[in-house]
Amino acid sequence: MADLPGRLWAMRGRQRAAILLLIGVVIALGQAPLDLWWAAILGLSAFVFLMQSTPRPFATGWWIGVGYFTFALRWIIEPFLVDVANTGWMAPFAIVLMASGAALFWGTAAWLAARLKTGGLGLVLTLTLLEATRSLILTGFPWALVGHVWVPTPVAQAAAYVGPHGLTLLALVLAAALTFLAQRRWFAALVPAAFAVGWVALVPTDVAAPDGPLIRLVQPNVPQHEKWDPERREFYFSRMLDYTAATPSPQLIVWPETAIPTLLDFAQPQLDLMSDAARGVPVITGINRSNARRYHNSFVVVGQGGQPGRVYDKAHLAPFGEFIPFGETLARFGIRGLAASEGNAFSPGGVQPLVELPGIGAARALICYEGIFAEEVGHSDRPRLMILITNDAWFGQDAGPFQHLAQARLRAIEQGLPMVRVANTGISAMIDAKGRITGQIPLGEAGSLDLPLPAALAPTVYARGGDNPVLLLVILSLVGMTWHRRRALQLT
Repeated sequence: MADLPGRLWAMRGRQRAAILLLIGVVIALGQAPLDLWWAAILGLSAFVFLMQSTPRPFATGWWIGVGYFTFALRWIIEPFLVDVANTGWMAPFAIVLMASGAALFWGTAAWLAARLKTGGLGLVLTLTLLEATRSLILTGFPWALVGHVWVPTPVAQAAAYVGPHGLTLLALVLAAALTFLAQRRWFAALVPAAFAVGWVALVPTDVAAPDGPLIRLVQPNVPQHEKWDPERREFYFSRMLDYTAATPSPQLIVWPETAIPTLLDFAQPQLDLMSDAARGVPVITGINRSNARRYHNSFVVVGQGGQPGRVYDKAHLAPFGEFIPFGETLARFGIRGLAASEGNAFSPGGVQPLVELPGIGAARALICYEGIFAEEVGHSDRPRLMILITNDAWFGQDAGPFQHLAQARLRAIEQGLPMVRVANTGISAMIDAKGRITGQIPLGEAGSLDLPLPAALAPTVYARGGDNPVLLLVILSLVGMTWHRRRALQLT
């Protein structure tokens, strides 16, 4: 067994690459919608095992990473297929570049562990750090983090203490322990035993408060290729008005991102109709607006008389969706943001993300992509709830919407706050402060759902301290392990 890494690298290049890619795919099986967390742990265990004696650590990590990200991020081709004639040619480049680029972090983690002579155990720490780095640099992309495999399990409750990167560390620690057990290093049995105890201890037992304010989720299910079609706008807008007008009335109605396909500057007739249908109930909707020749993706509260009240402009924009890095240069080649209004890139907003809702309290406004950034969701003034509006029609009907929902559940656990999540094509859901879905409208269905708002919990450890404690622990552990290793070599 100890010679398996050597045998692997003695194979022909294509055979070796295929095996490493397969290991990456097995790890990716743990991501939604498959949720095979145990397969992900076994795949990570194989990665740790190979790192103990691989002669080419960077290549090992990179090929495994390519397999992982190709399968986990397979949905990324969907936005380019909405307008096949103009953007379909970009789809294969998107998945290849995204997977191979994200895999650089895994290759670097493997190389660093080998460079520091910390082997498989060192990979646990370096990969945790590099996954955190992937979440932050170049505007960040914390999608399909290793720790997300825990979302459907009780282990996800640990995110209230250690956040998403702590969950990644836990997954890698368990994977390393299984590797050591296979090598008959019996002390490692303590880790699975601790996980078994923690699994039982972390199962949520309390239930959502049944008497919270009633909130209506409106899911129109507008296909992306019809969203801006002048001949279909009225049909879908009327559908949302019908859902809004249903009785009895709730205390708040929420429409999805860009639910009104008209700039706010010219949408007063639609706002008046919304207000009439809601009969005085506030309606939150997504809509684009312009401001001094700048365009914003906005979250607007429509009050009585159709007057737009509180407006929140999306602050963390999606690269290649709402803006293009080096946009002026790439525009010459016909490459523009997929969601940009008439080719005009969006500008980030700078306004306060807390929205005060009468009879409910303060809400943390989030628009689509913003809900994946754990470190940005918290706020110094603690809100009563989070409201995330999104248009997941861009992601198709496969993995993307399910993975996006899983991250919303994790944000609720991390902050100890309920989340109202409303998506154009689904999955719209009410999520309690333990990350449990109390009601949802399935993917690809139109409808509305009235649900009570679950209770908020006391601020969590993660809400107060963020990622710093876990990352500091990882860095100090890596430094200590490296020092111990070098000290041992000097003594020999």
